[in-house]
Amino acid sequence: MGAVLVLLGALLSGYLGIAGFVWLIQERLLFYPQPVRTAPRAPDGWSFEQVRLTAADGAVLAGVLVRPEASRTPVVVYFGGDAEEVTAGAQGAAHDYGKRAVLLMNYRGYGASSGKPTEAALVSDGIEIVKWARLRGDLDGQRVALHGRSLGAGVAVQVAAATAPACVVLTSPFDSALEVARSFYPWLPVGLLLRHRFDSMAHAPRLTMPVLVLAGEADTLIAAERSRRLAQRWAGPSTYVELPGMGHGDLSIHPRYVESLRQFLDARL
Repeated sequence: MGAVLVLLGALLSGYLGIAGFVWLIQERLLFYPQPVRTAPRAPDGWSFEQVRLTAADGAVLAGVLVRPEASRTPVVVYFGGDAEEVTAGAQGAAHDYGKRAVLLMNYRGYGASSGKPTEAALVSDGIEIVKWARLRGDLDGQRVALHGRSLGAGVAVQVAAATAPACVVLTSPFDSALEVARSFYPWLPVGLLLRHRFDSMAHAPRLTMPVLVLAGEADTLIAAERSRRLAQRWAGPSTYVELPGMGHGDLSIHPRYVESLRQFLDARL
């Protein structure tokens, strides 16, 4: 009996140790900051601007604004995935979004941005980024779209709730980070451990602007069903596009991806 109790004690101690370790390193499991590896470039014929904004706590957010040579253009504010340095996508902006300005700001700790990423900080920064875009005289502040990918979808949903953009695009979004974590770690009490929950499902019933949800049928990281549930819960007009055979990282190479994105934006911006 004593040996059994010792074994159970050792197992419990080990389990609590693992849970404590996950609690301590969860930011490393959720955020994967990337440096700027190549100098960003604008599409041919577009203007290019380095942007630096200072957050309320002093963190410096760095990114780029690319736009066609036209006045008062609509703008897409992009929120990237957990391991994405977003300025690398500047040159493809015209292909992806048409004749719309695109603002690509790196999260804290990503690219040339300072600070450490947290859910609260990324959402707060996103709100300030949208406010900054709306105050520019060369952009149409009434025609602002948000586009979030994967982790960025969790940011974009909360920023949309605070800023009421004209429309929202979500690529590979999840219902909540808590539910995703539960699916990967069913043996851990993630409800007690997780600090950054990105609960998009809680916000969706209050969001009335149009949304386009793009999901990969073969996505093994964020199951398409999670994206579908979020689209179904959205209060405003919701368009759900599931691309057959596509996973989490290759979704945008499917021809219908950009086609769906452009058609959605053309109808609303």
